[in-house]
Amino acid sequence: MAGTHNNIFKKADFINNSNIYEVNLRQYTAAGTFNAFLAELPRLKDMGVQILWFMPITPISKKNRKGELGSYYACSDYVSVNPEFGSLDDLKNLLKHAKAMGFKIMMDWVANHTGWDHVWTISNPEFYLKDNDNGDFKRAEGMEDIIELDFSNTALRKAMINAMEFWISECDIDGFRCDLAFWVQLDFWVEARSALEQTKTLFWLGEFDPLDKPEYCTVFDAVYTWTWMHKTETFYKERPGLEFLKDVLRRYDAVCNKDHIPLWFTSNHDENSWNGTEYEKYGDMTKTLAVFSFTWEGISMIYSGQELPNRKRLKFFEKDNIEWAPQCELHEFYKTLLTLHTHHPALRAADAVVANIFLQTNAEANVLAYERKSRNNSVLVLLNLSDAAIKCNINTVGVEGDYTDVFTKTTFFINAETTFNLPPWGFLLYEN
Repeated sequence: MAGTHNNIFKKADFINNSNIYEVNLRQYTAAGTFNAFLAELPRLKDMGVQILWFMPITPISKKNRKGELGSYYACSDYVSVNPEFGSLDDLKNLLKHAKAMGFKIMMDWVANHTGWDHVWTISNPEFYLKDNDNGDFKRAEGMEDIIELDFSNTALRKAMINAMEFWISECDIDGFRCDLAFWVQLDFWVEARSALEQTKTLFWLGEFDPLDKPEYCTVFDAVYTWTWMHKTETFYKERPGLEFLKDVLRRYDAVCNKDHIPLWFTSNHDENSWNGTEYEKYGDMTKTLAVFSFTWEGISMIYSGQELPNRKRLKFFEKDNIEWAPQCELHEFYKTLLTLHTHHPALRAADAVVANIFLQTNAEANVLAYERKSRNNSVLVLLNLSDAAIKCNINTVGVEGDYTDVFTKTTFFINAETTFNLPPWGFLLYEN
């Protein structure tokens, strides 16, 4: 089933070499507005960002609101703008400038549920599931500020699709990041994508893990790698051995199989706020995982402030500014990775001519080595996933030629005799 997607839907032509930058507008600037974020575009463009994913920009319900400002994900109107961020005209102005600079725009879409005082609770209460015990709207499990919609209602489905179409028509967005996609019936997403494709070919990112919900791959271009994110934290803290991680990667390769694009990340809004920053979770392995995220089969995501780097958990329901410095310490690091992934043919995702090859070394217990290869172009990656300095050689036959170190720009000949020196949790990245 996971392999049928490309026969059903058209695919946006910008996806394969792309990347995503998640924008937490509330915490991004002191003002937390569309107009204030406008000034950040040149820096993000220079860093190599291609897709801006805005966390929900719709107004937030007041009833049962959490904290002072509430959750982005407790919507009160699907076709309005949160006044906290500005006006619809402000948003259009921001997106006009972003698109003129070459950015693609992805909107966060929360289909499964709304806040308690969404306009539909008055105009169309039949759109909602009901609590059998009290006859009120059904609260989402474990989340007091949201109530669940009833996707068996055909009128609800039509209204939801019309609301999505509003943002395509009004703001010319390029895709949807679909929140908790697996909480919504799969056939709704088929219906929605089929309908909206008549207006524009969009990029569809689904928040679900294909290892858990492979059937949802039939609709979405790119999928979350939650399992990898959790297993890498386990690996760093418990050291179960490198095969522990390789097994996860083989499982993703088998399920995605060049038809679907895994999205790799070390942080996002949920993880940062609730489970810890990437430095809490991965410690000294953080940058090494970032190198992996931009070089393994798939595309990568950066969360607001990772380029700083932001080392604090951002509050979710309150104002809590990212503490920007005059210079972002990791700007050039991410720029190097973003640029390589964008322009190198061997890093194209879901491309049948690109091979993803594990390489053997004489340090198999600690070094994850692999090659991405597209005809005569290749990228060579060595990641030391241990706290010890390691010297190693590549034993795989055929890895030979002139390569350039992506970070130092030094060019030299690599073959089986080449010794690589990797510091603890270090990485080496080469291209030819």
